[in-house]
Amino acid sequence: MASTALTFLFLSALSMATAQQRNFNLSLGSSLSTTGNSFLLSQSGIFAFGFLPFGNGFTVGIWYEGTPQKTVVWTANRNDPPVSSTTTIVFTSDGRLILQELGGHEKSNITGATGPASIASILNSGNLVLYNSNSSIIWQSFDYPTDNLLPGQPLRADSELVSSISETNHSKGSFRILMQNDGNLGMYPVDSPLNGDYSYWATDTNFSLAGENATLMLDGSGRLYILNTTGVLFRNITNGGPTDGMIYRAAIDADGIFRLYSLQLNGNSDWSIEWSEPKDKCSPKGLCGINAYCDLVNQQPLCSCPPGFVSINQKRTTLGCDRNFVAQSCSFENEHIEYTIQELQNTTWAESTYDILSNLTREECNQACLVDCSCEAALFVDQECRKQRLPLTFGKRQQEDGKQITTVFLKVGMGSGQNGTPAPNESRKGLQMDLLIISVACASFALSILAFVAFLILRYRLWAYRKVRNEVSEGLIDDVSLRAYTYSELEVATNGFLEKLGKGSFGTVFKGTLSSGQRKIAVKRLEKIVAEGEVEFLNEMRSIGRTCHRNLVRLLGYCHDGSNRLLVYEYMSNGTLSDYLFKSEIKPNWDERIKISLNIARGILYLHEECETQIIHCDINPNNILMDEFGCAKIADFGLAKLLMPDHSRTLTGIRGTRGYVAPEWHKNLPITVKVDVYSFGIVFLVIICCRRSIDINVPEDEAVLVDWVYNCFKDNEMQKLVPEEVVVLDQQNLERMVRIGLWCIEEDPAVRPSMKKVVQMLEGTVEIIPIPPCAGSSFQH
Repeated sequence: MASTALTFLFLSALSMATAQQRNFNLSLGSSLSTTGNSFLLSQSGIFAFGFLPFGNGFTVGIWYEGTPQKTVVWTANRNDPPVSSTTTIVFTSDGRLILQELGGHEKSNITGATGPASIASILNSGNLVLYNSNSSIIWQSFDYPTDNLLPGQPLRADSELVSSISETNHSKGSFRILMQNDGNLGMYPVDSPLNGDYSYWATDTNFSLAGENATLMLDGSGRLYILNTTGVLFRNITNGGPTDGMIYRAAIDADGIFRLYSLQLNGNSDWSIEWSEPKDKCSPKGLCGINAYCDLVNQQPLCSCPPGFVSINQKRTTLGCDRNFVAQSCSFENEHIEYTIQELQNTTWAESTYDILSNLTREECNQACLVDCSCEAALFVDQECRKQRLPLTFGKRQQEDGKQITTVFLKVGMGSGQNGTPAPNESRKGLQMDLLIISVACASFALSILAFVAFLILRYRLWAYRKVRNEVSEGLIDDVSLRAYTYSELEVATNGFLEKLGKGSFGTVFKGTLSSGQRKIAVKRLEKIVAEGEVEFLNEMRSIGRTCHRNLVRLLGYCHDGSNRLLVYEYMSNGTLSDYLFKSEIKPNWDERIKISLNIARGILYLHEECETQIIHCDINPNNILMDEFGCAKIADFGLAKLLMPDHSRTLTGIRGTRGYVAPEWHKNLPITVKVDVYSFGIVFLVIICCRRSIDINVPEDEAVLVDWVYNCFKDNEMQKLVPEEVVVLDQQNLERMVRIGLWCIEEDPAVRPSMKKVVQMLEGTVEIIPIPPCAGSSFQH
């Protein structure tokens, strides 16, 4: 007790000068801004509440103000995009703590308290509290933890801490630690089922001692412990340490490790790690994404791709890996694809076994996977050959222990053609040929001199022209690194805009070839220049120019020549998804349909969460999805994209999109968010699964509207009708899973729809799908 009192006296002395100028409470009508020292301070001077820098804007949270490191311990609405510098925290006259935009528009409620509050205060414990007029607590941040647990803060049964994406991005990350209602404290990937297949650490608590309502606590000495249902301590996790001038916190970090930290207040040192679990930094399941494995290098986790795979994003290797070749379909022979088996030693993945062969040698297991079209990898251990399908999850390199534990056989594609080397020309040359060569060389030299002079003159004129043009275009494309073309260059490349590929939003697309003759391009000529076309051009330049993802059509350059506005894209040889699905004689098989859907979902996820500035596409439909020569789907036409600045996560705008794929909120004049793309994807996904258009007048009336028909089949358990030609080879449970995903995406309430990150995880099979969408079918008649 004495040491604790000394600690608080020290804290008070440390912050006395500052505290005299600070507000300890927020009263009705007061506000906090993003500028200066506008924040709410605890009386100890240790904790503060207010705005924190986040990306290109700000977020709201609680942090350690009285320490050298301004460590964030709590974030409000942590998945919301950053807000602008003109946003304020307002404690309204009716007792709500809200975010308010410039002009008085309410952006969001920070606390979600059920009743009116009279005062807001940040306590010395770091707890943000709202009191009513009777001085009773009606809301407190301790009841809504994010990734940190502070001394005195309970983590009750069925409550969890969820990691942040990184130290600077406090949005929800990939891992959680949960106080389960069976008394166990366990760690899992976010959104995973609560079973042993997904758990990567647990206390293994005795349920008879803990009961159903156990609570995790941290005290001021750094002791982590669990209380049983009656509030009696029955399990110490850590022993605690000194309290004089020390503060503690526990956190689940971005890497999935749960750590206990300490800090000496009277020094300038950083946080020290007192305890952590699990000890192996590769233990967190899903740390490296799908089709990847974690390897400890100098005791630090390193995410790597197995043979035949490449990182989905080279800058973020934790996003996983994808094949670097196009796999052959099991439905059709393809003589251009050959396979080989490559080995990976002492590496394990979570089992997704569909066939187990016993009493095999290594060579027999190798060959068994090679000749099985469905086998994409095989785990060989103890003479068992366990055949696997993709995706491979929870990959981890086993540490060397003197014996080989597991061998992984990976089926890898290889080109059948060989790069030949031309043989030297061995024909004999006569004296006449030698003389001819000398004569031509002399003439060429003279012509080269003339050409060089002409080149210098032309180069100067081009430099002057481009200088003028760049001055006119200054500020147009910011720092986007793209090739600038003249109109005449593109006119030549398209042979006078001769071959029309299609007509899209605001313009027509033509096929072309660059002057080298080696690269085909698609040139989009914008036609509505005066108003919307000019806006579209700027949107295209600022959005696509900064994007880089394998499932987005790449923008190669642009033309801003006088009144001409053109965009130059990579050429997609297989046309649109619509053509691929409806005009081809051979329909894609089930695996190909899922692959295409996953391509599209990953592209949208990149636009929503992974590119530099969040982008809403607003017009996801089969005509805006293109197919490359390898059958990989890529999202095109950002012409309708609404580029989100940090303070525009919700925007009101005119109806955009394509009939049959437009979310209900467009028609209801509701704020437009990324969930409009989720809705459109849901329709596209069902179109791909069923291989039919969203509206078809050539079928019976009760089947004309695809989403109505799908829901009725789902409700009546007649989903085999959706893909009758594949009912023999299709796994009925897999079909049901996919239909559920589609129905979740097209829920009428945007808040109920999953995020694209969740959609990708469901398609990959790394998270569970809630069995029945809550209001499935409620919006299908709008």
